[in-house]
Amino acid sequence: MFDNMSASAASCTSSIFIIHHSLYLLFNIVPLLIVCVIFCFPPLQLSINAFDYNCHVDLIKLLKQEGELVRLRKARQKMSELFPLTEEIWLDWLKDEIRLTEEEPNREKVYELFEKAIKDYICPDIWLEYAQYSIGGMGSPGGIDKVRSIFERAVTAVGLHMTKGQTVWEAYREFENAILSTVQMAAEPPKLAEYQSYLDFELKEGDPARVQITFERTMAENCLVPDMWAKYNTYLDRQLKVRDMVLSTHERAVRNCPWTMGLWKSYLLALERHGADHHTVSDVFEKALNAGFIQATDYVEIWQAYLDYLRRRVDFKSSKELEELRGAFARSLDYMKQDVEERFGESGDPSCLIMQIWARIEALHCKNIQKARELWDSIMTKGNAKFANMWLEYYNLERSYGDPVHCRKALHRAVQCTSDYPEHVCEVLLTFERVEGSLEDWDLAVQKTETRLNRVNEQRAKVAEKEANMVRQEEDRADQRRKNRSDKKFQKKTQKGTRAGEKRKVEQDDYHNEWNEDSDEYMETETGLFGKNAPPGYKPGPPGAKKAQQEAAAQRQNDDKPELRNDNCSVFISNLTYTLEEPEAKLRTLFEICGPIKQIRPVFSNKGGFKGYGYVQFESSVSVPEALKLDRREVEGRPMFVSPCVDKNKNPDFKVFKYNTSLEKQKIFISGLPFSCTKEQLEELCKSHGNIKEVRLVTYRSGKPKGLAYVDFGDEAHASQAVLKMDGMEVEGNKISVAISNPPRRNVMDKPGSSRPGADLMPRQVFGSRGRGRTQLSLLPRSLHRQSEPAGKVENGTAAAQNPATTSTAGETKPLSNSDFAKMLLKK
Repeated sequence: MFDNMSASAASCTSSIFIIHHSLYLLFNIVPLLIVCVIFCFPPLQLSINAFDYNCHVDLIKLLKQEGELVRLRKARQKMSELFPLTEEIWLDWLKDEIRLTEEEPNREKVYELFEKAIKDYICPDIWLEYAQYSIGGMGSPGGIDKVRSIFERAVTAVGLHMTKGQTVWEAYREFENAILSTVQMAAEPPKLAEYQSYLDFELKEGDPARVQITFERTMAENCLVPDMWAKYNTYLDRQLKVRDMVLSTHERAVRNCPWTMGLWKSYLLALERHGADHHTVSDVFEKALNAGFIQATDYVEIWQAYLDYLRRRVDFKSSKELEELRGAFARSLDYMKQDVEERFGESGDPSCLIMQIWARIEALHCKNIQKARELWDSIMTKGNAKFANMWLEYYNLERSYGDPVHCRKALHRAVQCTSDYPEHVCEVLLTFERVEGSLEDWDLAVQKTETRLNRVNEQRAKVAEKEANMVRQEEDRADQRRKNRSDKKFQKKTQKGTRAGEKRKVEQDDYHNEWNEDSDEYMETETGLFGKNAPPGYKPGPPGAKKAQQEAAAQRQNDDKPELRNDNCSVFISNLTYTLEEPEAKLRTLFEICGPIKQIRPVFSNKGGFKGYGYVQFESSVSVPEALKLDRREVEGRPMFVSPCVDKNKNPDFKVFKYNTSLEKQKIFISGLPFSCTKEQLEELCKSHGNIKEVRLVTYRSGKPKGLAYVDFGDEAHASQAVLKMDGMEVEGNKISVAISNPPRRNVMDKPGSSRPGADLMPRQVFGSRGRGRTQLSLLPRSLHRQSEPAGKVENGTAAAQNPATTSTAGETKPLSNSDFAKMLLKK
C-alpha cells in the first residue's frame, strides 16, 4: 500500500515538474523565439531582396515599437537611399530627430534632414514643420533672415496648394506680425528715399510681381514725382511689355504730372509701340500741347517726338500720309513762332532742328533737293549764318544729295558769313577744291579765303586793342580813386589836427581796407594814454595794465609788418556784435576747425572797444575755403560775415556778394514767411517736393529775418512741383508766395563803385560836440522837408526800385543862405 502511495506521489511530482517546465518554456522561451524570428526575418528578407519596400516599412515599425533609435535611424537612412519616403515616414523621422536634438543641440543635422525631405514630394506639412522648426533658431546670428528665407521658399513651393497652402501663408503672416510687434514703427509713411532703396532691391531680385507692387505702393505715396513715374514706365516698357498695363500706367503718369514733357514723350512712344490707332496718338499729342510746359525747349522735343511718329508711318509712296507729314512740319514751325515765342520770348529752337530734319527728309526720302535748299535758306536767315557748324551741316547735305556746284556755292557763302570759326570753313573749301575743282576754282578759293582771314585778323586786332584800352582806363580810374581817397584822408588829418604829445595813425573810414586799418598806435605820456590831460571821468588802470597795453601795441606793430601778413592765407570777419567778450578767443574757437591758425587780429577802437570785425590768418591757404564755409554762422544772435581778405587799394571794385541776374530754374523764392520760421522748419516743409541742396533765409545785418527765403532743389522738376504745391500755402497764419527765382538785373546805381542814392543830394549833417538832443527843433521850413517814399513791395530777389528822382546823381548841392530861407518863408 505504502509502495503504491509512494509511486503515486512520485508520479504526481513528476507531472508537476513537467507542467512547470512547460509553463516556463511557454512564457519565456517561446516569446524569445518569436522575437528572434520577428527580428531576424526582415533583415534576412532584405539581405535576399534589398528593394522589398514593405519589408523596409515593417522593419521601421518594429524598431520604433522597441525603441531601438540607433538601428531605427540606420533603417530609415537605408530606405531613403533606395526609395522616396512618404509624408508620414518623413514626419515621424523628423519629429524623432527633433526630440533627440533637444537633448543634443545640433540643429544643422535637422536642417540637412529637412532639405532631403522637401526634395522627395511637394508636401505642405513638411514645409510647415520646417518653417516652424527654424523659428526656434531665431536667436542665433542671422536667424530671422533664415526663417524668412525658408518661408519664402515654402510659399513659392506649396503656396498654391489648394487645401493646405493657406496654412503656410497664415504661419508666415503670424511670424511677420510677431516681428512687427517688437519693432517701434513710425506713424508716417515711408519717404521717397526708402522707397527708392526698396525698389533697387526688388529690381535686383528681378521678380516682376514684387517689383510692380512695390512701384504701385511708391506711386500711391509719391504721385507727384515725375522721375519715379518715368522709372516705372521704363520698367514696364522694357520688362513686362503688357499692353493694357503699360498704357494705363503712362496715362496715370501724365495725369498726375502733366507739366513734365518726358512723360508725354514716353506715352507717345508707348502708344506707337503697342499699335494704337492714329486718332488716339494724335489726341494724346494735342493734350500734351495744352499741358503747360515750363520751358520752350519742351515744346520742341514733344513736336520732334510726334513728327518722328508721323515719319515712321509714311511709306513715301502714298501722297496722303506724306502731305500730312509736311503739314505737321509747317504747323510746328507756326506754333513755335506764334505760341511759344509769345509765351517764353524765345522759340526754344535757335538751331532750327525741326527744319533741319524736314530738309533731310525731303532730300533723302522725297528726292526733293530744291525744297531742302529752300528750308536751309530759311534756317540761315534766322541768325544762324554766322555759325560754322550750320554751314557745314548744309554742305554735308549738298554733298550727299546735291551736286558740286551747290556745294561750292554753300562753302563760298560760308567763308563770307562765318564769324566763329572762319579758319575751319576756309580749310573745308580748300579741301573741296583740291578734290573737285579746277585751277580757276582753286585760285578763286585761295583769294577769297586769304581776303576773309585778313579781314578777320584785323577785326580781332581792333577788339584786342579796345579791350586793352578799357583795361588801361579801368586802371587809371582805380589810380584816381586811390588818389582821391588819399587826398580825402590827408584833408581830414589836417582839419582834425594833432594833439600835443600824441602820435596817432589816420583812421580808416572803410573797414574793408588794407590789413593795418584802424590799428591805432598806443602812445603814452606821464598822465596816461590820452595825453597830458586825461578826459573827465578817466580812471587809471591797475599797475599791470600799462605793461599789457605796451605789449599789445608791440604786437599790433608786428602785425602791420608786410612780411608777417599773407592775404592769401587770411579771411576777413565782420558783422560781429560790439559787446563780444574776448573776441580773439572766440574767433580762435570758431576757426580752429578749419586748420592751423597763425594769428588772429580783432580790431579795436582808440578807447579799447571791439569794433565788430577783424582778421584770421592761417598757416596755409588750404584752410581759407573751409573758413569761408562758416559765412553767415550765427554768433551771439548775429550772422557772422566771412569773406576773402582783399587789399581794397589794389582792387577797389571787389565785392563779395554778387547778384545773380539769370533765371534759376532749380531754385524757388519764398516771401511772406513768418519771422519765427527757422531754416529747419522751412526745410521740413519743402523736402517732400524733392531733394533739397540748400535753404537760405534772408536776414538783416542784425540777424533779424526779413520773411524771405531761397530754396535750391536738385533739379528743375522738383522746383516746379514745389511752386505748384506751395504757392498760396498758409504757414503759421501767413499766406506765402512761391515763385521760380528770377532776380532782377542790377541798375547802374547798384554797380560796385557807384555812389549811394541821395549821397550827392544831401550832405551829411554835422552836429555839435554834444550831438543832437532829443528836443532839438529843426529850423528847416516844412516846404523843404523831403517826403519819405513808401516802402516798395518786395520783388523776387531784391526790394522795389527806388524813385528815380531820389537817385539822380546831380552835382554837389549848394548850401542855402539866410536870404534864400527868407525868400522861401515869404513865398509861403
